[in-house]
Amino acid sequence: MTMPASTASTSPDPERTDVLAALAAARAALLGAVEGIDDEQAGRAPTVSALCLGGLVKHVAAMEQSWLDFVTEGPSAMNFALPDGVTWDDLVAGTARAYPQWAIDREKEFRMQPGETLAGVLRTYEDVAARTEKIVLAVPDLSAAHLLPEAPWNEPGGEWSVRRVLAHVVIETAQHAGHADILRETLDGRQAT
Repeated sequence: MTMPASTASTSPDPERTDVLAALAAARAALLGAVEGIDDEQAGRAPTVSALCLGGLVKHVAAMEQSWLDFVTEGPSAMNFALPDGVTWDDLVAGTARAYPQWAIDREKEFRMQPGETLAGVLRTYEDVAARTEKIVLAVPDLSAAHLLPEAPWNEPGGEWSVRRVLAHVVIETAQHAGHADILRETLDGRQAT
């Protein structure tokens, strides 16, 4: 799908305005959970889960970027190829002799890595959000669809429209905002929402 240079001179239609407002509200809930914490707290996993606040923001940013890449590039933007000789059953069972880079990268999304700062994670998320807004305002048709990439969690031959992708991004962001609220309350007693 070819994107027009810009539609900034025209007002967005009500559907785009509503989607962007819903996404902004979900983002605000997520960001409220990290307000006032330091890098050490952002990387701490205060529950039995391995999740940390900084990792949740990293994951949401990566998820949003990946899905908007799908909007602009199609299924080739999401490659879930496995190494030769590795099956999905091997991967799920943890017995794979080699792991695909996309799986390794996804696992790292959920944790603060050495040298990462909360400020850096938040800047990345801000950049992703700005890019998403530009794409949503520029995409010619929210009904335009792409086939989903091949993966066991995707229906074979299934496709998602831009509209469906945006709904998914809003849902994922809101879901992780709830996780972040629990982590923050466990971390220092503060309720983010």
